[in-house]
Amino acid sequence: MDAEEEASASMAEEDEEEEDAGSVALGPQVPLKDHLQLLKEGEDDSLRRWKEQLLGDVDTTKLGESAEPEVTVLNLTILAPGRPDLLLPIPFADDSSRGHAAFTLKDGSPYSFRFSFAVANNIVSGLKYSHTVWKAGVRVENQKVMLGTFGPRQEPYTYDAEEDTTPSGIFARGSYSAKLKFVDDDGKVYLDMRYCFEIRKDWGVV
Repeated sequence: MDAEEEASASMAEEDEEEEDAGSVALGPQVPLKDHLQLLKEGEDDSLRRWKEQLLGDVDTTKLGESAEPEVTVLNLTILAPGRPDLLLPIPFADDSSRGHAAFTLKDGSPYSFRFSFAVANNIVSGLKYSHTVWKAGVRVENQKVMLGTFGPRQEPYTYDAEEDTTPSGIFARGSYSAKLKFVDDDGKVYLDMRYCFEIRKDWGVV
């Protein structure tokens, strides 16, 4: 492990310690089938509206017996004005965790990310993601975003991040390492992925 990887790993451990320190132990989960049955026994209009809003048209007869929600992060799409969308299945096809760039961004250019994820079995509460970026072992970004609470359904959910602009100039160009993590209010981790990307003077080949 080189100096940059050691520094990145150290930063990642510090981030995880911060998250663990702020976690709260919640009560036991129950299968969604059982939960809906309990609601049905004492259901009023407000509870019915809550179920309809959260669960939509989910087929409750096909819900699993597991109490644990299942979240699968399907892909990441890079959006940039005037450029074709770059769809990257997760986990990334190339071995970007070993220094191979998963994608390339042009310096000084606007861009945004779109995540697609699926929820199954049960309701996932307080789903959030963190995105940490390092350059030459120095942390340059540490973003944490709350996505919300989602019910199980066949159709994937999508989340569009706010548009940002890549740093510009010769010192901004080069290789970056990053860590993407999805976790819920119970502290269950659904994705913990490391990868590398580059910022160059020109866009990479799509």
